[in-house]
Amino acid sequence: MDDARDGSAAEAPPDTVWLLRSRGCWQAAAALLEQQAARSPEAALTRAELLIERSLFEGDGWGDAESALRLAEGGAHNDTERAAAACARGYLAYVATLLRVHDRLDEAQAALGRASAMLPPGAPGRPLLDFRRGLVAENLLKDPVAARTAYRRAHAGAEQQQDDLLLSYTWRHLATIAQQDGNLAGARHGFAESLRLRELIGYAVGIAPALASLADVSPTPEAAQLRAESARLVGAFGGVPVWLAQPAAQPEQAPGRA
Repeated sequence: MDDARDGSAAEAPPDTVWLLRSRGCWQAAAALLEQQAARSPEAALTRAELLIERSLFEGDGWGDAESALRLAEGGAHNDTERAAAACARGYLAYVATLLRVHDRLDEAQAALGRASAMLPPGAPGRPLLDFRRGLVAENLLKDPVAARTAYRRAHAGAEQQQDDLLLSYTWRHLATIAQQDGNLAGARHGFAESLRLRELIGYAVGIAPALASLADVSPTPEAAQLRAESARLVGAFGGVPVWLAQPAAQPEQAPGRA
């Protein structure tokens, strides 16, 4: 642990990890962090988040995600690290419930509640936690009012931190609620912003869902073009995300760590 804290342990290049993640190569990105994760709580958590995101997009790899998360939980040494691990625990439980692998709603709520209790209001981990609490409210509890409140807090925090990936998600989910409310202009703006940010940061694996969402609130000719491009990208990524390749599956709902 001391080696990791003083910087002498080998570290995977963050740009390489991001490049692999953004192209849907979650296992390869996680493999780069495997040795470092044994020494560094931050690397262990990043690796767990990668594998949880893989489970969301591929609908598989649950055992790998669980093992990586247990390592991150076991290596946490302070409230900030424990809160981040609890936030990831709540997210994994949420994703498993959303995709109907297991009903883990109670676990998701309890873990996110633990994370909230450990994080002060201005902590860097707050925006992601607020976003994930919004996901539970929107998609599992069916409470759009609570979801909107949580998403707005997350959106403000992501703007302050200049976290463009999280902003792409907060825009997306605020747009979804606007669409449900019949505010198609607001929904179109939010989905367009989400797409713009994903293209800006090169989050390639997340562009197809953004295109599909924008298509749902676009005029017919444009919508057809957006859906065709979304389908092309899903094919290019080998059928990922699975819920776009299989329309009956649940839609995309959440990001991993930025």
